Amino acid sequence: MSLINAVVARGSTILAEHQAPGQRDFSHATQTILSKIPPNNSKLTYVWEQYLFHYISEGGFTYLVMADDSVGRKMPFAFLMDLQRKFTELQLPSSSSSSTPAYGIQGTFSPTIASLMHTYNTSPPTDEIARAQTELNQVKDIMVQNVEQILSRGERIELLVDKTDTMATQATAFRRGARTVRREMWWKNSKILALCILVALIFLYIFVAQFCGAGLQCGAK
Repeated sequence: MSLINAVVARGSTILAEHQAPGQRDFSHATQTILSKIPPNNSKLTYVWEQYLFHYISEGGFTYLVMADDSVGRKMPFAFLMDLQRKFTELQLPSSSSSSTPAYGIQGTFSPTIASLMHTYNTSPPTDEIARAQTELNQVKDIMVQNVEQILSRGERIELLVDKTDTMATQATAFRRGARTVRREMWWKNSKILALCILVALIFLYIFVAQFCGAGLQCGAK
């Protein structure tokens, strides 16, 4: 089965959804993608395992479909454009479209999604696919991102914070150790210098004492 799950949402609020029977639960990945979609109009493809999440975001609504990666992107985007057109034809009042609760049109629009998914899974319209391909060739902002990177971003941020804290602690310990080593080296150098001066004075005394005697009285005779 090519198309597995389709959603119409306003922001991160799912208004209607249909999932092919016998499939696993993808609600966590779907909600994660919806929460990351920017408010501006865009088209994007997310990769997760062997599945692709395609979406069109336009006019405050998001049309998202999950499909096998083997089907490519032309057919899913053709489905999304058809889904968007049928949703627009639903002509929700502007006052209610902004206040519709989660799954508020599930009963009225979910059968439309199911019928459209069945059509595209069995015999997708070739003219719609050709039109989708033309639009895909014209659109510049279609990208591919990895869902697993988004799902693990929180973990990575926490790990980065932990590493930053560890590095800060290590840097503080290094500065303290450097000051201690510098102080110890100063004392050691001072001791060596004092010892050298003392040894030099002793050698000087011995040298002078050879000519002047132990009392260093060279001129007294």
